[in-house]
Amino acid sequence: MDYLKNTYDCIVVGAGHAGCEAAISAARLGAKVLLCTLNLDNIALMPCNPAIGGPAKSTLVREIDALGGVMGEVADATYIQMKMLNSSKGPAVRALRAQSDKKQYMNYMRNIIENNDNIYLRQACITDLIAENGIICGAVDEFGIEYKARSIILTTGTSLSGRIFVGLKSYSAGRLGEQAAIGLSDSLKKLGINIKKLKTGTPPRVDKRTIDYSKMTIQPGDQELNFYSFKPNRPIREQYPCYLTRTNEETHRIIRENLDKSPMFQGLIEGVGPRYCPSIEDKIVRFSSNPSHHIFIEPEGLGTYEVYIQGFSSSLPADVQVKMLHTLPGLEKAHVIKPAYAVEYDYVPAVQTLHSLMSKDIKGLFFAGQINGTSGYEEAAAQGLIAGINAINYMNNSEMLELSRSSSYIGTLIDDLVTKDIQDPYRMLTSRSEYRLLLRQDNADARLTPIGHKIGLIDEVQFKVFTEKQQNIEKEMQRLQEYKISATDDVNEKLSKYNEHIERGMRAAELLKRPNISYKILKEIDENIANANISRDVYEQVEVLIKYDGYLKRQEFQVEQAGKLDKYKIPDDIDYEKIDHISSETKDKLNKIRPKTLAQASRIGGVKPADISVLMVLLERHAIARKI
Repeated sequence: MDYLKNTYDCIVVGAGHAGCEAAISAARLGAKVLLCTLNLDNIALMPCNPAIGGPAKSTLVREIDALGGVMGEVADATYIQMKMLNSSKGPAVRALRAQSDKKQYMNYMRNIIENNDNIYLRQACITDLIAENGIICGAVDEFGIEYKARSIILTTGTSLSGRIFVGLKSYSAGRLGEQAAIGLSDSLKKLGINIKKLKTGTPPRVDKRTIDYSKMTIQPGDQELNFYSFKPNRPIREQYPCYLTRTNEETHRIIRENLDKSPMFQGLIEGVGPRYCPSIEDKIVRFSSNPSHHIFIEPEGLGTYEVYIQGFSSSLPADVQVKMLHTLPGLEKAHVIKPAYAVEYDYVPAVQTLHSLMSKDIKGLFFAGQINGTSGYEEAAAQGLIAGINAINYMNNSEMLELSRSSSYIGTLIDDLVTKDIQDPYRMLTSRSEYRLLLRQDNADARLTPIGHKIGLIDEVQFKVFTEKQQNIEKEMQRLQEYKISATDDVNEKLSKYNEHIERGMRAAELLKRPNISYKILKEIDENIANANISRDVYEQVEVLIKYDGYLKRQEFQVEQAGKLDKYKIPDDIDYEKIDHISSETKDKLNKIRPKTLAQASRIGGVKPADISVLMVLLERHAIARKI
């Protein structure tokens, strides 16, 4: 076999969340995959928060599942708490969050990998890439062993030239207790790829036996469970609570008095940290008028005493961290198992990649995850899935999978990365999507499962389940449009509990449009609706589609209008320097990004509407000239 000669179809470098999705998707599509990682015991490790999902991120996980990825399945199989956030708000911002058992999550993911005969694991540090004539053809590890491959996916996380900081002390490491990946950055630079630095961090872990939970507010999971995967028969597991405490003036005083010991504030860290997940010392400085900040206490798993202190990321010295923690209600006697730390690492600005996540300059070389400047397991996994699919498409000379902004959060994420010059770790937010009412977590399967099936990652059994669900949604929509609820005394008595009343018979769909009425209430007031035995995943979809019909149509119109700019394809060989009436700054930005369409050009920071108008006229003239 070729693998005995160190020859593979695809090499995946890194086995975090991006690497796992990349390797599994490529292998399931028929590729022989070498999955290299610094430590085989850390496959699918959650080095920071032991949780999956949350605002916007839950939509990414559902989209991964809808396309045939595995993160949703693994999260469902290993949760210790499930909670729907923003459940009282509109469907566009509702978000599922799973507190995970860290070890169980890792074991479940590794089991998927090891049960795939197409994946070969290797504990190795890749230090060099081999490319000939702008085409990738192999890699070399720290021992000088050469591996040949037609495609390579780099998913190095924070390991690439990583350096950990605890106070003013620092050392080479990608994560606490794990070596950094040294050498690969230099190899990338030799290939002409630009490298920059970013910074992230993680909070301390403490021994739960030393916590007084009676001083904290309990945060239980949901009684009515929701899941990430669209596969049927998800596991029902026992749930465990999280807890809430808060910082106080004494906490803030200790932090302020020790800022001179912070590597961030002393300028020792060059990389920019995540804007939406700052360290506790950064919060205290930036929001000095805020007397207190929420701190969540979250279990790392069932087989450990380790507890995660969410919201308490820090790079202050270990002894200072202990003093800070001991000011928090319930943590006065907490024993610190692991200190918080900051890590600075190399990344590859994604403006150097295509929407397929392949390098613009080196064919067959793909990037996914934190190496592209993102933050978060979900963002990484989404990119890994797309990179794994497109590595196969590249090798087969097939059309690349490039999801649009209007189709998915994954499309929005990748378009932002390759179009905008990201300066700090990118985190997916609902506000980043202009189509978030259309791109909800509940309808990810309707949007993407046909694509996953066409690719070959959704099998016939799962696709049949999906098809039946869509048919049931359509049937129930039609039934509610036609079915009339009578204005009887009994019906109005039940409606009065919800401050509602009907004077005459009303179609069920019209009644459902009222703000106070849900599908569950329709079941309560009408026997025929209750007895129809419609599954929750179906009626929840029906409720959203009926209740928000006007808003959905308005957003669909916006998608249609925006699509007009997508029709203007920009030639690959366009010379922006020869275009009059646009500024030199705009020309520099267009040359750097090389947008494929006028729509993408319009999203580049600093490119003005007037510049787009000039380009539109030019492209229209070009189209006319080609017809003559």
